[in-house]
Amino acid sequence: MSGNIERVLVTGGAGFIGSHLVDRLIDRGAHVICLDNLLTGAMGNVAHLARHPRFEFLQRDVCEPLDLQVDAIYNLACPASPVQYQRDPVRTTKTAVLGALNMLELARRNTCPILQASTSEVYGDPLVHPQDESYSGNVNCTGPRSCYDEGKRCAETLFFDYRRQYGLAVKVARIFNTYGPRMQRDDGRVVSNFITQALVGAPIQLYGNGSQTRSFCYVDDLVEGLLRLMATPEEFTGPVNLGNAAEISISALAERVLSLTGSASPLQNSPLPTDDPRRRMPNLALAEQALGWRAAMPLDKGLMHTIDYFSRQPVA
Repeated sequence: MSGNIERVLVTGGAGFIGSHLVDRLIDRGAHVICLDNLLTGAMGNVAHLARHPRFEFLQRDVCEPLDLQVDAIYNLACPASPVQYQRDPVRTTKTAVLGALNMLELARRNTCPILQASTSEVYGDPLVHPQDESYSGNVNCTGPRSCYDEGKRCAETLFFDYRRQYGLAVKVARIFNTYGPRMQRDDGRVVSNFITQALVGAPIQLYGNGSQTRSFCYVDDLVEGLLRLMATPEEFTGPVNLGNAAEISISALAERVLSLTGSASPLQNSPLPTDDPRRRMPNLALAEQALGWRAAMPLDKGLMHTIDYFSRQPVA
């Protein structure tokens, strides 16, 4: 974040990643305006900042136009897990597209930089491995995941068209699987699923045979990548992959969680969801070159932080 940035808007700021970003921005001396409609975010994630003099909370939807004086915008507002975004797919698409449009207009009025939290989902079920930023993806535009995948792809289109047409300073981060404290217990993500199931001794639900792979980035590392991306020169727009290059199968992740929790939960196989990617791992060469960034948190250590967080949360 450059020294002249004082007022920063974080949409989706009460969400999992957003709330950690808000914390870091506050720590860096920014006045942060946290906007969230609390559809998937939670006030508990930012409750510790309620009386902070440089923190404001706005309960609003990014689908509604907004008029504020700000110096930078991080647009993180959108349901981000399949369970969440498939509950109301039309609303998900509106949030991804209209939300991006409204925030771009706000950035244009303020002549300020704006960062889009895009996603590895723009690559779909990739035919290229690992995925680099030049890959245009293998996305089903009519399936149950399309509201999110295509919504985020359209948002990227808007960001680059605003750059070309209006000269707006834009940054686009493609975020791969991220985990850590403040994940929702029922968000349907694999890490939160496995940990919550293991902690109560419930069967660990493996979709398919568990051979599909992911790479998991700890939330603190991810936030550092977002901050570094925003601090790059204006001519660097991305998109840039942010994630972890350590690939692991879902079945191996389940065994890690069982070992770290000491759980005796059995493994139980369930049908593989439609369009679930078989392999996903980022090529991080651009992030390392342009941002000097790479994920640092070892998986077991990050999982232990996350397990500790979930073990302290009341069971619904």
